[in-house]
Amino acid sequence: MIPVRAYFRLFKSYLRPYKRRAWLLAAVLSTTIGLQLANPQLIRVFIDRTLAGDPTSRLVPLAIGFMVIAFSHQLLLVWATYLAEQIGWSATNQLRAELTDHVLHLDMGYHKGTSPGELIERIDGDVTALSNFFSSMIIKVLGNGVLLVGVLVLVWLESWIVGAAIAAFTALTFLGLFRLHGVTVPWQKAIRATSAEMYGFIGEQVDGTEDIEANGATGFMLSRFDGIQRKWLPQIVLGWTGWAMMWSASMALYFLSLMMGFILGSWLFGVGTLTIGSVYLVFRYIEMAHWPIDEIREQLVDLQKAGASIDRVGDLLARESKIADDGKVQLGEGPLRLTFDAVTFSYDDEAGDETVLHEVSFDVAPGRVVGLLGRTGSGKSTMARLVTRLYEPQGGAVLVGGHPTWDIGLQNLRARVAMVTQDVQLFRASVRDNLTFFDDSISDERLMDVIQRLELDEWLASLPRGLDTMLESGSGGLSAGQAQLLAFTRVFLRDPGVVVLDEASSRLDPATEGLIEKAVDHLLENRTAILIAHRLATVARADDIVILEDGRIIEQGERAALMADEDSVFAHLLVAGMEEALA
Repeated sequence: MIPVRAYFRLFKSYLRPYKRRAWLLAAVLSTTIGLQLANPQLIRVFIDRTLAGDPTSRLVPLAIGFMVIAFSHQLLLVWATYLAEQIGWSATNQLRAELTDHVLHLDMGYHKGTSPGELIERIDGDVTALSNFFSSMIIKVLGNGVLLVGVLVLVWLESWIVGAAIAAFTALTFLGLFRLHGVTVPWQKAIRATSAEMYGFIGEQVDGTEDIEANGATGFMLSRFDGIQRKWLPQIVLGWTGWAMMWSASMALYFLSLMMGFILGSWLFGVGTLTIGSVYLVFRYIEMAHWPIDEIREQLVDLQKAGASIDRVGDLLARESKIADDGKVQLGEGPLRLTFDAVTFSYDDEAGDETVLHEVSFDVAPGRVVGLLGRTGSGKSTMARLVTRLYEPQGGAVLVGGHPTWDIGLQNLRARVAMVTQDVQLFRASVRDNLTFFDDSISDERLMDVIQRLELDEWLASLPRGLDTMLESGSGGLSAGQAQLLAFTRVFLRDPGVVVLDEASSRLDPATEGLIEKAVDHLLENRTAILIAHRLATVARADDIVILEDGRIIEQGERAALMADEDSVFAHLLVAGMEEALA
């Protein structure tokens, strides 16, 4: 069944801003259809007058009128096509923007389970399928539908017998096409799903090319690529089979209608009901009736893709984030208290994933710095993600400033709580835009003030064009240390009350190590902080220590007291060497 109602329901809100252009398009289309229907009438008159022996002086105006109408029709058709494309792409570009915004607000669980390539195919590929159909639908479906009705009416006026026969064949054609369309939509949906899988796979491989080649996994990846292609090819063949079935059905009925027109035209001419010009007119209109049917058939192929895309876009829009943004509390300025109150967490509780944190409880007073230690997989990074509310705990609560994170407005929470990891996301833009996250309201004077306070003048001076230096996405042409300096500046611009440094100094290079140490010192001034680290120098900044093992706290207390206690786990770590003991 054709999801026309779902299609228009999806785009209703997006078409409203373009109402005037839509009415203009309707007027232009109506004029082109009228001209297209008028020209055969001129030819009918021309033929009949020629056979009647009218002089050339009476025939020339008809010929000139025919050429003027034909030329005007082509000009108006170009204009109508331009308007339709403009409306279609403008509306769907807005849909792309809203889909992107919707995806960015979905929880991290969704993003972990969905590859970037698949998201690109959903946001761009599926919407492009809708846009192609939408821009063509106005011209080729609605316009040709009106043209077809006009043809049938004019044929009926010439001869109700021929009109009834052609109307019956037309109804039979559409019935067959719609039945075939209902069969082939699931085929197109499977093609779109495999297409998304393919682009997701390609995105993953491009991102991991270095690791794939270094570990000799090229053959395995090619085998996976071949497997997806082997699944995709039969689906594409099946999709084209659907097109061939529809084409064959429409062509068979077209030839039958021509044969019927020839038989009825000859008979009606023989009995004197139609003139030669009228017989030509009937044949011409039968041929014209095939054009819109053929165009609509072609658009039904796009409609199959659009139908599949409507479902996928609708599913994506219906997807709700597990992180609800309905908090009303607004956090104040200055350092904030941070509390973990019996927090229990697993990444996918419904799937029965292993519990990562088991009733973890500790409290960080405003302005205190906590060193969070533990082996890889002990739950340190998970705790950092809970503080910024990238995930929601299944048990207990994380409190910031004395309020559970779900009671705090999400935007306010993430403005007052900042996290820096060892992997810094850079954008293909200037250093200025990378520092401000494209916020034009932040002046260069404020940027320079922050850079000076962090003692990063030397770093900025080392860049070829200062703030105007262009960076590439990914590593951006910066060393790991330089990228960390950029991340620290971002955080300082926000002036948060809580800072989480998740292994942020684990990839220092000698050229920037001193600069980063100074930047960290400034960053922690008058702020509550959690330091997740393996390095002794980083933990030396902490006022308190929390040690995790298998998602449970095995030791916590003031750093100085734990250092003085020879039996403490922390003292043993210092003796054994933190980097080796926590590896």
